[in-house]
Amino acid sequence: MTTWSDKMLQLLRRMNNFYLPGSSRTTCFRFELGGEQVGWVPSKVATILSQFPDVFTLPDGGAITLSKNLDSHEKRSEAVDAVLQSLRSESVLTVLKGWRDEKYDVMPRFCDPPLMCMERSATSLFGVKRYGVHINGYCRDENGEFRMWLARRSKTKQTYPGKLDNLAAGGLASGVSVKNTLIKECEEEACIPADIAETAHPVSTVSYTYEEDEGVFAESQFVFDLELPPEFQPRIGDGEVQDFYLYTMDQVREVLVSDDFKPNCAMVVLDFLIRHGYIQPDTEPHYQEFVAGIHHTL
Repeated sequence: MTTWSDKMLQLLRRMNNFYLPGSSRTTCFRFELGGEQVGWVPSKVATILSQFPDVFTLPDGGAITLSKNLDSHEKRSEAVDAVLQSLRSESVLTVLKGWRDEKYDVMPRFCDPPLMCMERSATSLFGVKRYGVHINGYCRDENGEFRMWLARRSKTKQTYPGKLDNLAAGGLASGVSVKNTLIKECEEEACIPADIAETAHPVSTVSYTYEEDEGVFAESQFVFDLELPPEFQPRIGDGEVQDFYLYTMDQVREVLVSDDFKPNCAMVVLDFLIRHGYIQPDTEPHYQEFVAGIHHTL
């Protein structure tokens, strides 16, 4: 019989499969800008990029970079975007069918100045780190016990349609702050007023890297806890969510390892359970693996 702990461990391994033996990591090319690594390019993508020698330099040493004349944020961004638009029009890479018209910053670390920006749907082709904001929304019942608000994603979402999700979440677009993203996503997805959203506390980051057919997904989420008034009811806003549920923590724990939950969001909720003492090292044999699994870095 597969236990809850085993299922959670399997989820964490899946979401960090880029680090496991047998992954494509050994055949990927480092993606470097300004002499620093900012991502991983799968070999099949590198072959396609080699058709654009005016933009990409592919030496034998295993690192892909941009041509030396692309020496500014603007030049790099425009040149790479032109390549991506060309590949998109030719339907060469299926991931570009999900084009978002949303730019993500590219930098070695979050604290570094962006070296360029890139179309969101293309980031997995270069394995660059994507940042997001996730909000754990919860309240206390009449006995003071925690209950958590979960959202069910719209059936029309490009990714993981119909799956359970955090109360609100969203990617960190170029030039937009973490706090502004938090407020925007709370308002748009759950109709949470700014004065309530601003009471959310930054509590953690959850980071992981996984690979799929569409590339390497290196992601880091800024995690917030938002305690909502017991009488507050989130409402559907922009249509990205189709419903909201208020679960007991036992219900949350069980659904977390089901196929009904968006896996990276399950990691964010796992972090909540650990921080609030619902998972203890004396009773959870994989406690250390859980903590390590939600804090991998690129």
